[in-house]
Amino acid sequence: MSPRREGTEPAAFDGKQFCRQLPSGPGIYRMYSAGGEVLYVGKARNLKKRVASYFSRSQTSAKTLSLVSQIQTIEITVTHTETEALILENNLIKQHKPRYNILLRDDKSYPYILLSHGGELAPRLSLYRGSRREPGRYFGPYPGAGAVRETLDMMQKLFKVRQCEDTFYRNRSRPCLQYQIKRCSAPCVKLVSDSDYARDVRHAVMFLEGRNSEVIDELAKKMEQAASTQHYEEAAHYRDQIVSLRTVQERQYISGERGDLDVIAVAVQAGVSCIDVFFIRHGHNLGNKTFYPKTPAEAEPGEILSAFLSQYYQGQLTPGEILLSTDVDEPEFIEQLLTETAGHKVRLQTRVIGERARYLDLARSNAQQNLKRHLSSRASLAQRYVLLQQALHLDALPQRLECFDISHISGQQTVASCVVFNSDGPLKSDYRRFNIDGITPGDDYAALYQALSRRYTRIKKEEGRLPDVLFIDGGTGQVAQAARVLEELQITEVTLVGVAKGRERKPGMETLLLVSRDEELHLDSDSPALHLIQQIRDEAHRYAITGHRQRRHKAQNSSTLETIPGVGSQRRRELLRQFGGLQGVSRAGVEDLMKIRGINRALAQRIYDTFHSDGH
Repeated sequence: MSPRREGTEPAAFDGKQFCRQLPSGPGIYRMYSAGGEVLYVGKARNLKKRVASYFSRSQTSAKTLSLVSQIQTIEITVTHTETEALILENNLIKQHKPRYNILLRDDKSYPYILLSHGGELAPRLSLYRGSRREPGRYFGPYPGAGAVRETLDMMQKLFKVRQCEDTFYRNRSRPCLQYQIKRCSAPCVKLVSDSDYARDVRHAVMFLEGRNSEVIDELAKKMEQAASTQHYEEAAHYRDQIVSLRTVQERQYISGERGDLDVIAVAVQAGVSCIDVFFIRHGHNLGNKTFYPKTPAEAEPGEILSAFLSQYYQGQLTPGEILLSTDVDEPEFIEQLLTETAGHKVRLQTRVIGERARYLDLARSNAQQNLKRHLSSRASLAQRYVLLQQALHLDALPQRLECFDISHISGQQTVASCVVFNSDGPLKSDYRRFNIDGITPGDDYAALYQALSRRYTRIKKEEGRLPDVLFIDGGTGQVAQAARVLEELQITEVTLVGVAKGRERKPGMETLLLVSRDEELHLDSDSPALHLIQQIRDEAHRYAITGHRQRRHKAQNSSTLETIPGVGSQRRRELLRQFGGLQGVSRAGVEDLMKIRGINRALAQRIYDTFHSDGH
């Protein structure tokens, strides 16, 4: 793109002339403003026709007319295939976040259940998130980690397939606690035959595929055989498995559905959109996930769904059937692209009957209700921002707030947190934690200075976004450290506010320290502006404490055995190997510990006491 010379007005963009030079093949196009901002990124199977449609006299869309009026230049990239164009478009939208594109904000990968390939180790079930590079079979995606853990927990009870880490598995010399509570058959120490374990794995796969009835039939035959040979305890075990499976089947099964499908509904109101996705896998309803994509004004539901499908299914396992609440633009084109990226046929359907129609209605209802709650929450949040502007005497409505807090116990494993809020509430993708080292233990001022210096030095170096308001959880001492950092980095555009607790440390009694005005401010306890400040302060506190606990736990795990007199590196390795890790050592009794070579009763008692003292 040619840069505009300073002091000259850009010539009007001649869209029709530009389109005459375009090829007719697939590719993507980027529309730029006079200031060099990427306004819009789009894909096309025919670049010439698609780009020309923006400049047609028949174009009446207010959104498109507004976009066209700001175009100064257009860049194109020709691709070999439409699928390549789809992938490139998605990457550029993520990179530039154009304001006229529909942006899917939740871009995290979704969790799956992974069944590892056996090899030398017994197959394992686990939660897996990320690119599917690990060898094995994947089931999902699930709407969240909670749904995966619930399923894994249920499968432990039903099939006893191991879920431990491979390193833990390799170092077992006796069964772990999972075997004792009847949630694993202990293949690590061969307490289950290879054939029986393979049967349990096969039943687990059938369960995940929705073939519950087949599993129940097999178990019923096993139960009858055991009963006929008077193995009543074994028969009772099969009976309990059957009862549990039938309970799960009644709760999850969708009658008449055996394949995989996603059910997607969109609701739009006041320029805000909500998309609900229900995940149906092998006849099981795995739950739903809600999205609030960023959409331009006057975006149509079909347009929103088209953009969502293109972005959402990049990197996700795509089911063979997708039910949609409304028609989308160029459905055949989208089907073709999804089919190519998925590696199997994908169908989009909007007109369905029976059970499918019922689930589509459910998705619509969820989208509408979630949007209603979202709008109500946004209105309340918007009011808080307006009142915050007034309370802090800001020249403009704040768009970005940051808050810092420090957490430690007796100065150990100090962690600083930084949380970020924008006009939509918590912006968790921008949260940061800082492990604080190299200071006098318990020196909160030094900890805060280090965290702030690291945060804002990096932002200035990388030209990141500074907050409009910086809140510090603390009094004059903490605020002075923050002011020092901002002054050293020559940051003048940030409003600094200290949030000091009152004498009784009760919510609503906070004192706000306004550095720019050199004054203290007390807001009414029912002030919405104060509630917003309390919310971000409490979130920073929660995030700091969570980080501190994680750091402390990690330190305890690595150092507890090292602190015990008489436990050198060799005995430490032997303890961890025999008991499968620190958790196993902590659960061992004195008699168990004495079975380790070189550990007498006195040392075993010392180890036991270390893990069972009040401070551990």
